[in-house]
Amino acid sequence: MGRKRTLTRSGGPSMNLSMFETQPAARADMKAGALYAIAGEGDWVYYGQVTPEKMIGFIKFRSRRPEDPQAVLSCPIMSVVSVGYPSIGRALRSGRWNKLGRFPVVAGLDEPRSMVQWPVFTHTVTVWTDGVPSYDTQADDPSIQDLELIAAWDAEYHIPGRLTADFGVEPAQWHVGGPVRRERQIREERARRGPDQPGHRLPADWVSTSVR
Repeated sequence: MGRKRTLTRSGGPSMNLSMFETQPAARADMKAGALYAIAGEGDWVYYGQVTPEKMIGFIKFRSRRPEDPQAVLSCPIMSVVSVGYPSIGRALRSGRWNKLGRFPVVAGLDEPRSMVQWPVFTHTVTVWTDGVPSYDTQADDPSIQDLELIAAWDAEYHIPGRLTADFGVEPAQWHVGGPVRRERQIREERARRGPDQPGHRLPADWVSTSVR
């Protein structure tokens, strides 16, 4: 199996494995139930299933080599993420993703999920439900901390680091976001690292993530 050194969007090194057979003609299958094995960091294999909303529901399970799909699908959901369709096809062709087949959708993945839109330079966010804006609130609203920010992730360059952060065993790179709580922590870290940069300053009414 070939090992390739790639760069994350922020420029930090990430070891991504082409651990599956390359498929030069492969295209992403975004029909609900399609199950993928994903080459993650640290030589781990993660798993994700396509939801009816054409997102990827990642499973709280990983292994050193592809496991039986039924065993994988019996585990709980870890996160549900929007992954760029073209990047999935590219990851299949490069051997970083591998389709395992199509199976009944895991319980919970068939339910619509609320997501959060957080514009820059504001503390006000918009919660979207069923594809339409539902209400505005503040980023520190306790009820939205586990909701995903609206974003498209790249299957090859973003997802391996994202899976490390979501699984929560090894330290993840500080800039890997996703849920609102983690995005707040990123903004706090940017403010700490660049206190003289106006774009990194926090609003006067900012509530620290260390406050419970």
